[in-house]
Amino acid sequence: MITPVYTQLHLGLGSFHRAHQAVYMQALHDQGDKSWQIIGGNIRPDMLDTISALQEQNGAYTLETVSPEGERNYQWITAIKQVITWDDQLHGLSKVAADPHTRIISFTVTEAGYYLDAHHQLDESFADLRHDIAGAHSTIYGALAKLLTARKANNAGAVSLMNCDNLRSNGERFYHGFQQFLEKRGATDLLAWVNQNTNAPNSMVDRITPRPTPDVRARVLEATGRDDPAALMGESFIQWVVEDHFIAGRPAWEKVGVEMVPDVMPYEEAKIRLLNATHSCIAWAGTLRGYTYIHEGTHDPDIRQMAYDYVTNDTIPCLNKPDQPSPVDLPRYRDVVLDRFGNPNVKDTNQRVAMDGFSKIPGFIQPTIRESLAANRSIDSVAMLPALFLAFLKRQQRGEISFQYEDQAMPTAVAQAICSAADPIATFANERLLFGTVAGDERLVAALQKATQRIHDFMSNKA
Repeated sequence: MITPVYTQLHLGLGSFHRAHQAVYMQALHDQGDKSWQIIGGNIRPDMLDTISALQEQNGAYTLETVSPEGERNYQWITAIKQVITWDDQLHGLSKVAADPHTRIISFTVTEAGYYLDAHHQLDESFADLRHDIAGAHSTIYGALAKLLTARKANNAGAVSLMNCDNLRSNGERFYHGFQQFLEKRGATDLLAWVNQNTNAPNSMVDRITPRPTPDVRARVLEATGRDDPAALMGESFIQWVVEDHFIAGRPAWEKVGVEMVPDVMPYEEAKIRLLNATHSCIAWAGTLRGYTYIHEGTHDPDIRQMAYDYVTNDTIPCLNKPDQPSPVDLPRYRDVVLDRFGNPNVKDTNQRVAMDGFSKIPGFIQPTIRESLAANRSIDSVAMLPALFLAFLKRQQRGEISFQYEDQAMPTAVAQAICSAADPIATFANERLLFGTVAGDERLVAALQKATQRIHDFMSNKA
């Protein structure tokens, strides 16, 4: 009897998936468990050179990892067994999605790609989302609607939809957005099928994975003798925490270090607030000081102190309540994060991390502001982060940032209005897109004013 091989179809074959989820699947294969495989592709015509290189190598590639001490290791990853060529009707992806052996469809999109506002509602101000509601398929929602329509038509059975992004309560929020999308499209039959035949477990993912540069390929060639145009690099640290709730089975990830838990939330909150928000803090501050890389800002004593104070003074008190202590050792986690960011061998750029401020402030930073204000605690340390972004935004609007800033959630008119206002701080603090229910709070305005003065002093005393 032939044992079936089940498929995890992954949408978004960028660096992060190939340095993270594919690595765990590879570990299972290395243990002799080949009952699952990955098939992947992109829902948009991007990364065409990388996709072509992966196809030439039958989905395989080299992963370089580097520790804070500079130790480099090289691994040949073969867990992705097929790379789908993009086509404008997503026929290739739909065929895999319609296969009964496909039991998980996972995706890496980034926070802004879910088009969710502060109230977890779809924001139809985005043209590509409106086009997809009308029948197109360039967003994750439109693409999944097309793929699951094919699966439903083939009577292929249940499938789990797994979000692998830094969205808080990522499975729940994606799923709610997808249901709204199908309702707005009028896809009543598909929505009923989705409700009956899919689920979306929450997860927390973590590994710093910069965009590959030519020197990665050169190091791989020197170390392995293999000229790999699909080579990539990541830090040695890796973590994945997954809610153990899959409607159609899953790989035995727990055997290779994945933390399968009943509730991801405490781990997720620690990661989003202590790692993701701190990452943005260092990227914005580092850019203002003229640095290119994250490690440069992390080793700047002023910037490191800002990040340390943000976590220690304001964030840990929110997450480590006396009646509900965090399962995470938060001070240790803070220190490990700063050590990781200070790794000079990773060469993660401020450009990559600074993007999407209009998603990151409400998602990563606003909760600490909101909870601290509700508890009548100071927000002086956390206020430094949005104040840094405001200073960064002013420069970006004047064309004084050395790189192209990407922010899918930023309305151009709103950014221009903030930066051209007679009182930019008050206008910024009143923006509900960024600050939600605390927008306009006089304590927020006062803290941002104080933080802005500190940033002015910081900029006047460049390292």
